[in-house]
Amino acid sequence: MTAHTANIFAQRLKLARKARKLSQEKLGILSGIDPSSASARMNQYERGKHTPDFLTLSKIAHTLELPIAYFYAENDDLADLIRHFHRSDDVQKLELLTFINQQKTQPT
Repeated sequence: MTAHTANIFAQRLKLARKARKLSQEKLGILSGIDPSSASARMNQYERGKHTPDFLTLSKIAHTLELPIAYFYAENDDLADLIRHFHRSDDVQKLELLTFINQQKTQPT
């Protein structure tokens, strides 16, 4: 993982945690990290010092109700789109995908 990617991950993790109004310790505990190290580990993830393994990241993403892709999106617009799509119901997802597919078939 590049430094830039780690930085994006760290920034998005912190933003998502704060949006859910969770402390680092609470997020860590809810994600299955041992309570004695939950705060320190989450702090290291948010500072970009360490990156969680895939299983831990899956648990963190689940706790934050976000897909893993959100944390690695190349830019903020894409991250926002991923977040909104993930939280949409099936009808909204189908409408969005239909709209996107229609845009692809229109001449520019």
